[in-house]
Amino acid sequence: MKIRQLMFVSAFGVSALAAHAQVLTGWAQMPAATFADGPTSGQFAGANPYGTNVPPYVGQQPVQGFSGVLPGPRRNTFEFLVDNGFGGYSNSADALLRSYTLKINWKTRRGGAASVTPVDRQTGRTRAAFDSRTRITLNDADKRLTLPIQADFEHYYNDPSKPLVDPTIRAGRLLTGADFDVESFRRDAQGHLWFGDEFGPYLIKTDASGKVLRAQIPLPGVWSPEHQDVRAGTATANLGGSGGFEGMALNKSGNRLYTLLEKTVTGDTAKTLRINEFDLATEAYTGWQVFYPLAADGTAIGDMVAIDDTRFIVIERNGGTNTNGTAPFKKLYLVDITGLASGATVQKTELVDLMALADPDDLNGDGSTVFTLPYVTIENVLVLDRWTLLVANDNNFPYGGGRALASDNTEFLRIRLPQPLARR
Repeated sequence: MKIRQLMFVSAFGVSALAAHAQVLTGWAQMPAATFADGPTSGQFAGANPYGTNVPPYVGQQPVQGFSGVLPGPRRNTFEFLVDNGFGGYSNSADALLRSYTLKINWKTRRGGAASVTPVDRQTGRTRAAFDSRTRITLNDADKRLTLPIQADFEHYYNDPSKPLVDPTIRAGRLLTGADFDVESFRRDAQGHLWFGDEFGPYLIKTDASGKVLRAQIPLPGVWSPEHQDVRAGTATANLGGSGGFEGMALNKSGNRLYTLLEKTVTGDTAKTLRINEFDLATEAYTGWQVFYPLAADGTAIGDMVAIDDTRFIVIERNGGTNTNGTAPFKKLYLVDITGLASGATVQKTELVDLMALADPDDLNGDGSTVFTLPYVTIENVLVLDRWTLLVANDNNFPYGGGRALASDNTEFLRIRLPQPLARR
C-alpha cells in the first residue's frame, strides 16, 4: 500500500494526492516515559523486552495506554482515558484507573511544537505536571459496587505472598486495573461519566469526579473469564479475555449508549461483534442488538464514536506493526444503523486508511509524504468537526514495537476528510 501510494505521489504530485485523500493536518506525540504521581505501579508487570522503561515505577503511575477520548474545557484540550494498566487482570492491581486532561500543541504546515501539555481538567490552564488538577481517579468511596476490589484486601490479589495494597488505594477505595479494564467512556447530559469495561463486561457510572454512583451493570447473557459470576463458579465464560466494551458511543440526542464488544461471543457468527443499545433514562439495556462484521484483515475494534443518532465511526485493526512480521491493518469505518431491526448485521463503509494518510508537509519528519500509524492498538477517535477527526494510539506501555523495537510513544493525529460528514 505504501509503495503504491508513493508511486501515485511521484506521478501526480503531493497536491493531487492531498486533494483526493485523507490528509494529516496536525501531528504531535507524547514520550513513552511520561508519568504522574501516585502509588508504585508495575510490580506485577512483565519485563520490557526492549530493556528500557523497566517496571516497577516507584511512586509513579504511567500517563499512558489511552483508550478513550472526550473534548476538554478549551480548544485543543482533551480528556484521555487510561486503560487497566499493563494489559490484564493478573499484572495491573497497582495501576490506578484514571483519565488525564492535556493540550495538544499541534505541528502543522506552519510549524508547531508537536508536543502535549498537562492542563487543569476544569479550566484548561497549563499545569507543570500531570498532577491531581489534571485528572480524575475512579473510586468506590461510597461502596456502590457489588464485587470485591483491591481496596478491600490487605495484600494485592488477596494473596499474602504479594505486597501490601498501597494505603492510598485502601483509604480512597481507588479502582485499579485488577478491578476493571476500562476501555471507553462518555459523559451524559447530567455530567455523569459512563465507562465501558472489558472484564465483565460491565458499565460503570460515576460522577464527574470519578466516584462510582451505582452497582456495575452487566451485559445480559455475556460473561468474560473475569466476570464475577465466572469467578464464583456460577456461570461459564462465553467471551474471550479482554473481549468486552472496547467501543462505546453516546448518540447525539444523549439518551442512548451503544456498546461494541471487541471479541465474538461463543455461538455468534465468526468475526461478528455485538452492538447493544442501553437506555440512559432507565439505566437498562433495551434488548436491541445488531452485529458488526470485521473485515477480512481485521481482528478487533479499537473505539466507536457517534456522528449523530444512527451513524458511528469505528476503528478496526489487526495486531500488525512495523516490527512483528504482520502487515498492519488500521482503518476507520462509517456504520449506519438507520432502520435496522434487532439481530441484523450492519453495513459499513471505509472512511480512513490509517496506513495511507497524505502527509504533504511531512509533519512527523520521517522523510515521507505518506503517513502510517502501525501500532498494535489504535483506540481513540473523536469527531472535531464535519471535516476533521482526532485519532490516537494506545501505546501499551512499557511495551510496544509499533515503529521500532522500543517502547511506543503516544501519537496524536488530526485528519481532514476528503468529504465532510453529512449532516442529518
